[in-house]
Amino acid sequence: MRRKRIPAAPLPQRNGVDPVRLRLPADPAGAWPTVRDHLVARFAGAVGVPEVDGMFRDGRFVDADGRSVAPGEPYTVGRWLWFHRDAAPEERVPFEIGVVYRDDRIVIADKPHFLATTPRGSHVTETLVARARHELDLPALQPAHRLDRLTAGLVLLVVRPELRGAYQTLFRDRLVRKEYEAVAPYDPAVPLPTTVRSRIEKERGVLTAREVPGEPNSESRIELLSHDADAGHARYRLLPTTGRTHQLRVHMNALGLPLLDDPLYPTVLPPAPDDYSRPLRLLARVLEFRDPVTGGQLRFESGWRLAGPSADS
Repeated sequence: MRRKRIPAAPLPQRNGVDPVRLRLPADPAGAWPTVRDHLVARFAGAVGVPEVDGMFRDGRFVDADGRSVAPGEPYTVGRWLWFHRDAAPEERVPFEIGVVYRDDRIVIADKPHFLATTPRGSHVTETLVARARHELDLPALQPAHRLDRLTAGLVLLVVRPELRGAYQTLFRDRLVRKEYEAVAPYDPAVPLPTTVRSRIEKERGVLTAREVPGEPNSESRIELLSHDADAGHARYRLLPTTGRTHQLRVHMNALGLPLLDDPLYPTVLPPAPDDYSRPLRLLARVLEFRDPVTGGQLRFESGWRLAGPSADS
């Protein structure tokens, strides 16, 4: 059976963030006679019944026509609703987003450290997507891939929704050459260059990923660029073939070369406010790929630089 088309959102974005969309699910037990009954059951545990009722009173739940939904309306399975979630105030990440390239199809953004790629959890407005949509006046902007919040560097954003799949496919099919730089301890006993292959798994709710026995699902080439014998640090080129969560951090840690200022590897540090003077020393420096629309070969380089040994030393 063909799925019904999802209606366009009747509410505009707020600070670059889309409204929440939900579809009323099946109710075989008849537990929700009214729309309010379902939304209280769904959200009251998180925000409280008075907050849900207040949203109804303020007309914040709307249907596909943009009409405010009354709490006593009968529950209808499959009905679409939208609303804006109240986001807690967020501290602004004190770095600007760079734009390395922009045309009518894509934006190559240069993400700073500490800025999440997409809205999630406590990071909603202070994200690359939300800020870029607002600053560039491109409300449909979507990422083709993601970078960890603590990692700086290049992210490919798609301007036109109908093209997003084509650019996502580049990453899925490993057709993008990604080059990272990192600063980590120097150990002459570690033979470099080397290629690390392992099986990495990350459990939901666990901060760190881990290597486990089994068929490898990750691969990274590690090269030494330069080192500072006095400081005991080195600059590395990291060339991932795959894109597992925290892959480069896990592989460098497995070599005994954990990245400088990493709050998770080798030891999970207690939660603390971001120290903007000590970013994770990891940078997505280069993206290179053949454009799936024009067929042209493209190469982009980040303008950010990591503190550490010079690549020329």
